[in-house]
Amino acid sequence: MSLDHILLGMLQTPAAGYDLGREFDESARMFWSAELSQIYQTLKRLERKDYLTSEEVPSDRGPNRKVYHRTDEGRRALEEWLREPPELGSQRLPYVAQFFYLGQLDDPEASRAFVERLREELIERLGVYAEIDRAIREECDDPFGASHESLHRYATLRAGIHVAEARVAWCDETLAALRARADASNEVAAAGVTSDTGAG
Repeated sequence: MSLDHILLGMLQTPAAGYDLGREFDESARMFWSAELSQIYQTLKRLERKDYLTSEEVPSDRGPNRKVYHRTDEGRRALEEWLREPPELGSQRLPYVAQFFYLGQLDDPEASRAFVERLREELIERLGVYAEIDRAIREECDDPFGASHESLHRYATLRAGIHVAEARVAWCDETLAALRARADASNEVAAAGVTSDTGAG
């Protein structure tokens, strides 16, 4: 899987790079991360591979916009990828890697602050997903019973929600473990102080 495939999927209807970036923030960010600069670079590469064509169209807000169209060859590349088996094990989790090595600092406060900040960001992301979920349900009583394509889009949103909720649960579990370890250390320290005082 790559950003190439995601953009090919997004270009079911023609769109400009900026519009794709906005759509990316509203949907694809649930399963992929990319900056607008990466999106533009990938669009240029896909055009060189003849997976896309582009045209200049007038804009109400300034210079002409470059609108991309998916070619038949691009559609075939997308369909080939969509028919492949599910990809597992290719996900990158930078924050997990950070936490894995964070123990080398031997700084419980740094560990606690790291997980708390991660939890805050996940809660914020869940709020965004919840708003999208609410808007969809206002338009449709049964999103899973809508069109075949709508079902896939809504199920993907639900996957993003479940994953974020699971990560928040991991944060809560880890914070509880860090608190328990801190409490145990404090008890040992207090016992040592009491012992020293009694010895005196």
